[in-house]
Amino acid sequence: MTTDITTALPEPKPGEHPFAPYVRILGKGKRGSRSLNRAEARHAMSMILAGEAEPVQVGAFLMLLRVKEETPDELAGFVDAVRSGAGAPADLRTDIDWSSYAGKRRHAPWFLFSLLLLAQHGLRVFVHGAEGHTPERLYLTEVMKSFGLSPAQNWAEVAQQLDREHLSYLPLAVVAPKLAEMIDLRPILGLRSPVHSLSRLINPLNAPLVLQGIFHPPYAGLHQEAGLLLGYKRIAVIRGEGGEIERNPDNVLKVFRARQHNGDGILEEDNWPALFDRRHVKPETLNAEQMLALWQGRQEDSYGEAAILSTAALALYESGQAGSQEAALTQARNLWQARERTRFDSAPVARGL
Repeated sequence: MTTDITTALPEPKPGEHPFAPYVRILGKGKRGSRSLNRAEARHAMSMILAGEAEPVQVGAFLMLLRVKEETPDELAGFVDAVRSGAGAPADLRTDIDWSSYAGKRRHAPWFLFSLLLLAQHGLRVFVHGAEGHTPERLYLTEVMKSFGLSPAQNWAEVAQQLDREHLSYLPLAVVAPKLAEMIDLRPILGLRSPVHSLSRLINPLNAPLVLQGIFHPPYAGLHQEAGLLLGYKRIAVIRGEGGEIERNPDNVLKVFRARQHNGDGILEEDNWPALFDRRHVKPETLNAEQMLALWQGRQEDSYGEAAILSTAALALYESGQAGSQEAALTQARNLWQARERTRFDSAPVARGL
C-alpha cells in the first residue's frame, strides 16, 4: 500500500506564521476542516521537530488532531519526519522493534524478562520508549536500573549493546528530543495526543518485525494501516497489559497483524486462548524485589511467569522463530528453564538498593 507524498504544500496567507495553515486545515469547523495528507503531515511534523512552530500552535495542533482522531496517512507522515531526523545508522541491524511508552499500573513489567529471553535466544531486540509522563506508573527504565541494566545514551552504544547483549534500550529523548517533550505535555493537556501513537511506529532501525502494545483497541486498525503505508515488513499490535507489549494471560489475546506479501499489504487478525480459567487478583504493590524472586526461582508467581512466557512466545511466533503458537510457548518455556538464575544476584535490587 503506497500513498503519493508529492502533493503541493499549503501556503500561509500574507502576514501569517508559516505553521498557521496546518492549524487552519484541522480547525476550520465541521464543514471546512479536513485531515492532512501524508506530505502535509510530514512537513508539519518536520517544522515542529525543528522548533519552527510556536508552543501555542503545537498545543492547538495536537488537540485538534486528538478531537478529530488521526488518520493512517497523518501518522505515516509524522513518522516520516521523525525517522528522517533520528540519525539512526543505516547499517545497524535489529530483528525486533519494541516500543515501551505506557508504563505499568496493575501488574509489574514482566515483559522485561520476556525481552531477556528473546535476547538469550539470539534475537536482536531494539527498545525505544519514554517514561514519567503519566503519574503513578512503573516504567521499564526504573526496573532496568534496579536490575543493573543501563539504557544506551547514543546510537554507538545501541550498536555495542546489540552486539554484546542482543538487547538495547534508547530513550525517545535521544531518538527525537522534541517528540519526547511533546509526550511530556500529557499531564498539562490532560489527554493523550497522536504523539503516543506515532512514537510506537517509529521503527528507526527498520526492523523486519514491529511489535506494539496499545491500550485502546479501536487504535489497532490505525496502527496496522499506518504500518503498511510505512512499508514495514510485519507489524503485530496487541491490547497489551497497561498498554505495554505484554500479554495478560488471563484473557484471550487478539493480535492485529499487517504484513507485506508479494508487494501487497495484508491485514490479519489472530487469537491466542486464555491460559487460565479464572482471573488473578491484582497485586497490592509493584516492585522489582518480587520480580527478582521469580527470576531466581525463590518464589512462584503463576501470573508473572505466564505473562513472561506468553509474551516471549508471541514475539517468537511473529518473528518466525516458531511455526505455531504451541511451539512458540514450548520454546519460551525452554528458554525460561535455561535462564541464568544467578545473573542478578549482585544487582542493586538484590542488595536492597
